[in-house]
Amino acid sequence: MYLTPNMTVDALLTRGRQRLQQAARGAGSAGRAAGLDTELLLAQVLAIPRARLKSHPETAVEAGAAESFFALVERRAAGEPLAYLTGRREFWSLDLAVTPAVLIPRPETELLVERALALGPPGAACAADLGTGSGAIALALAHERPSWRIVATDVSAPALDVARANAAALGATGIEFLAGSWFGPLAGARFDLLVSNPPYVAADDPALGDPALAFEPALALTPPGRDALAALRLLARGAAAHLLPGGWLLLEHGTSQGPEVRAELVVAGFAHVRSHRDLAGHERMTEGRR
Repeated sequence: MYLTPNMTVDALLTRGRQRLQQAARGAGSAGRAAGLDTELLLAQVLAIPRARLKSHPETAVEAGAAESFFALVERRAAGEPLAYLTGRREFWSLDLAVTPAVLIPRPETELLVERALALGPPGAACAADLGTGSGAIALALAHERPSWRIVATDVSAPALDVARANAAALGATGIEFLAGSWFGPLAGARFDLLVSNPPYVAADDPALGDPALAFEPALALTPPGRDALAALRLLARGAAAHLLPGGWLLLEHGTSQGPEVRAELVVAGFAHVRSHRDLAGHERMTEGRR
């Protein structure tokens, strides 16, 4: 993109917004979000609050900063998620670092946190977050229930690095991070709650055609093989061995997978099996009690 000397904040925002609108063909949510994305990217490069962009639109920006900004704009135009460009994502009102090593936390996953808080005891308890990624769920639970002992596992070492860094930045000291696949790191321990947002997108799901998903770790999106419910089945069938009597298993899943997940939990011997809908009205997670 051609740069002119001493471009102002306002000029950069205009050029950036036009580029993103062009990439989105000016339609849909991507086109409408172009202005906000542009402001967030420029604020990131200049290390200033977004409000200052609006209050000082006439400020001249150094050429190096302008080049860095337009480089980010081009990456956003190519479909790279904003969270990876800024390195931040809010979840449960917590400011989390994210990298391409972890799935970007989604608002709908907050339903899993809500249900865990509703089902778990208000006092001391033990909970495990299986496949923690950025640590979003574990950190939200630790924030709301500082008396809980929480274990967070992940098979990805880079993901655990991100989760540990988030815990350190937030001062969350009650979480133990363990490397390994699903129940592997638990070594026979039993918990009041097991929660997980596992990979559940089928390898042939048209949703994977979304360019943004190409930047997220496939390991966190799609289970190996052709069975989209493979990880969910494994968790449902193995959870009882790691739950205290009366303990709960909570699983996030795809919007059409509720009936199959409920069936898996019933076959595995769980009681009080029920699914809950997200704000969009889709069945998003299912719970069952040992």
